[in-house]
Amino acid sequence: MELRKICKSYGDKKVLQNFDLTIPDGGRVVISGVSGRGKTTVLYLLMGLYSPDSGEILGVPQRISAVFQEDRLPPEFSVYNCIRYVLPRSVKPQRIYDSLSALSLADDADKPAKELSGGMRRRVAIIRAMLYPSDAVFLDEPFTGLDRETKLKAASYILENAKGRTIVAVSHSDEDAELLRAIQIKM
Repeated sequence: MELRKICKSYGDKKVLQNFDLTIPDGGRVVISGVSGRGKTTVLYLLMGLYSPDSGEILGVPQRISAVFQEDRLPPEFSVYNCIRYVLPRSVKPQRIYDSLSALSLADDADKPAKELSGGMRRRVAIIRAMLYPSDAVFLDEPFTGLDRETKLKAASYILENAKGRTIVAVSHSDEDAELLRAIQIKM
């Protein structure tokens, strides 16, 4: 994937000015920096949710999955169904249950999403994105709301399920690049 000479503004505020980024297929990149630098904008441009004011975006795969800053789980759905709903039939139920176990959510499979804590919702969103058969996974602040032990489990789960896919994450934390064994790009 490649961003070439990308410019993006919101009104009078220039967020990206002639921004270039190349991400190799199957690579892992964490874009880090303080709020307001354009990290999420870069992610949304790559996902096709935003269009640049100028510049080119090349090589983004058709099949993508994402963890957004907001977990976007249907509140009435069970944890299991929040995941199952977006997956093709080829993903077997046992794989979902194994993933729930890996991230300490096995006992919550039937609980409605609205009853979950923020950290639990985040883990469900991670499972959903990683189980979807995509070529690239985009993660916006993937470890928000997770304590240290759970963050380590989640990072390990992401790496185990990356399977040659391109991983692009944005984070305020410099540590996330190390946890995801990724190249860090500071903005």
